Amino acid sequence: MKIAITAQGKDLKAPVDFRFGRCPYFVIVDTDSMEFEAYENPAMMAPGGAGIQAAQFVASLGVTHVLTGEVGPNAYPALMAAGIQVITGIQGTVEEVVKAFKEGRLASGMPLESISQENLNTLRERLERMKQELENLIERIKHLEEKK
Repeated sequence: MKIAITAQGKDLKAPVDFRFGRCPYFVIVDTDSMEFEAYENPAMMAPGGAGIQAAQFVASLGVTHVLTGEVGPNAYPALMAAGIQVITGIQGTVEEVVKAFKEGRLASGMPLESISQENLNTLRERLERMKQELENLIERIKHLEEKK
């Protein structure tokens, strides 16, 4: 499993950065092998929309989870829409956080109260589209199976 940790440096000894959208680095760790790669956050200096841009970047790396101190209310729905679970309130080094994650000591999710109504509506719309796409895919699979 590949996870992304917001970091102040480029290795496993780096402290976790509290910010998601404006962290200096994302350290991507394969939790099975502990191999990792660090990426500079291309959205760190963005004049606006850093959280959403960072979410798009992380999603392009194929991660399943983001571990960070805090995620803004605009980035959170973007990560959710990409199927990425978010774990906030993270502190320590990247290595310590990965260990805690592997041991199941971290809880995911953002309080829904911190997401704006507009973002909740957007998230609901995206989930409905995804649900419809999944239903269409199931129907196609059934149709292909019937042909066999």
